[in-house]
Amino acid sequence: MSIHRIDHVEFHVANADEAARELAGTFGFRDGPDPGAARLPAGRTAVLLRQGSIRLLFTSSDDPADPAARFVQRHGDGVAAIGLSCDDAAACFASALAAGAVPLSPPAAHQEDGHPVVSAAIRGFGDVELRFVQREPLPTADLPAGLLVELDHLAVCVPSGELASTVRFLEQTLGLRQIFTEYIAVGTQGMDSIVVQSPSGGVTLTLIEPDTSRDPGQIDGFLEQHQGVGVQHLAFRTEDIALTVQRLEQRGVRFLSTPGRYYDHLRERLGDSVIPLETLRRLNILVDRDHGGQLFQIFTRSVHPRRTFFLEVIERRGALTFGSANIKALYEAVERTDASHA
Repeated sequence: MSIHRIDHVEFHVANADEAARELAGTFGFRDGPDPGAARLPAGRTAVLLRQGSIRLLFTSSDDPADPAARFVQRHGDGVAAIGLSCDDAAACFASALAAGAVPLSPPAAHQEDGHPVVSAAIRGFGDVELRFVQREPLPTADLPAGLLVELDHLAVCVPSGELASTVRFLEQTLGLRQIFTEYIAVGTQGMDSIVVQSPSGGVTLTLIEPDTSRDPGQIDGFLEQHQGVGVQHLAFRTEDIALTVQRLEQRGVRFLSTPGRYYDHLRERLGDSVIPLETLRRLNILVDRDHGGQLFQIFTRSVHPRRTFFLEVIERRGALTFGSANIKALYEAVERTDASHA
């Protein structure tokens, strides 16, 4: 199994032109080449956006019977397919079927922007399709420049009791492996998290399951509103998070604010930050540290009608983990703020 990285992420949305235009205007994505509109069923619209190595495909349909329209009817706008770059789509497809995957579309060749592409698909988790994509990689010089470099990871919420089986499925069918596992307690709420990654390091999925023995929380809310397992957020990696956040805010992106008390206790929790504390506080950027270095992250406010999807911007200064300590630190900061106002 030779999966290298995430080739693309496809969203099924109510209006592809509108969704793509909004993301292009705020996050600086550019229109990509024709995603193969000639092959689309009647009534479908598809728009491809690119930045760095990130490819996002937005698909909508006027036909209520179209799978894209049915996805939106059930889940709202959301991630419907994850494209996985590989050397041999047919071989990956055959290997996945041998491991028990359900086929959705057999290997087929087509042209995209004048270049040959071979793709095949299997059923993934919930209504999310996993797609093997074989194409010649673009030279780095030909990638659309921007503030965002690549997709760092995708976060997936699964119902209670399904985390282990979902991880096992991804290990067996895609050849992913566990690199990190953690139980996160946040006040009276709790969740289990397992991170799986391709041997290449280019595909990373963070899988989260709620602890239903404790109070309902954000993951429970996602599963209820999304009506089942799905992708909660995408994390875009940048090489300069302070500059990126400033530019994105100027374009109208709204990020979550962070209580001031989070920064009051930051040095005693993590030591000195390579990005000045004053900059982090001013821009509401979170920081965490692991054995490899520091990680900086910030999350957008969800503009999804069901509040089931948002975006993350992340910068890694050697860190390999995903900032889970920030969840606890943020909760404690809010608790201290509430107590001081009581």
